[in-house]
Amino acid sequence: MRRALLVIDMLNDFMDPAGALYCGDEARRIIPVVKALITRFVAENQPVIYLRDAHAEDDREFKLFARHAVKDSWGSRIIPELQPTAEALVVDKARFSGFYGNRLAEILEAARTEEVWISGVCTSICVMDTAGDSRNRDYAVVIPVDAVADFDPQAHEMALKRMLRVYGAKLATARELLGGEAPSAPSSTKGYT
Repeated sequence: MRRALLVIDMLNDFMDPAGALYCGDEARRIIPVVKALITRFVAENQPVIYLRDAHAEDDREFKLFARHAVKDSWGSRIIPELQPTAEALVVDKARFSGFYGNRLAEILEAARTEEVWISGVCTSICVMDTAGDSRNRDYAVVIPVDAVADFDPQAHEMALKRMLRVYGAKLATARELLGGEAPSAPSSTKGYT
């Protein structure tokens, strides 16, 4: 099966304590798990696509959230621990869904993708909206639950439930999905798997 891994907003502004919208220490715990997923997808010659918030200076989203991830700023850079490999693609986005206003749909279509694995932050915002748009395009969706995080634990749980029940996403730990070849990270599966 042709799969693609989406790595959403693993950026300084979300993942670094000095970032404008730091998601917290819980979010930092997913870094080794996301790295293991990237390693596996690269080894299997499956696409790895980094989705990166890259907002204009006057983006209207800043009425909802603090000014963050301005295009070409430190805050919009991918964290050092997950620097893209030569094989990876980086696609900028300026809205919650990874499909909005960019070429993600064309990339997935050209790769003949059947299944989309989604990792990164924030579970209740960009991860969930990208999962919904993936299902709207008839992709099977997989959420490695220990490779997604949110600054709001209740919103995180709600998003996992919605992705399971509404989008039909498969939820499991990366270790379960990769056959034991991933580090353990604290996660809450609360009966979703």
